[in-house]
Amino acid sequence: MLWRRKNEELNPKNLVGTVKHGGGGILVWGCMSATRLGNLIFIDGIMNHALYFNILRDNLELSARNLGIGNNIVFHQDNDSKHTALNVRLWCLYNCPQNLKTPPPSPDLNPIEHIWRELKVRV
Repeated sequence: MLWRRKNEELNPKNLVGTVKHGGGGILVWGCMSATRLGNLIFIDGIMNHALYFNILRDNLELSARNLGIGNNIVFHQDNDSKHTALNVRLWCLYNCPQNLKTPPPSPDLNPIEHIWRELKVRV
């Protein structure tokens, strides 16, 4: 509920500024299991399919071991072009045979929402 005087909705003291574009951000890669969160990798620069491939190759197996799931990985990623690049698909086919197919965008089915919630709770 908001309390203010009539016709003061645009008074600067009643406004909260936000940054919509160009405000910066941090790019990360992360993973999770049903019981806990896995590794979080901070990414410098622009993400492309080659960088994404290197992140998977260097971190997915290690993360699975740290989460206690070993080779029992059911891998999920969305349909971003980096995720569907040929080198990434071939690597996933060989290293992650259980690949969860992604439906068209649906916030209800997106597990990243659980990560955002956990991040908000921890911050």
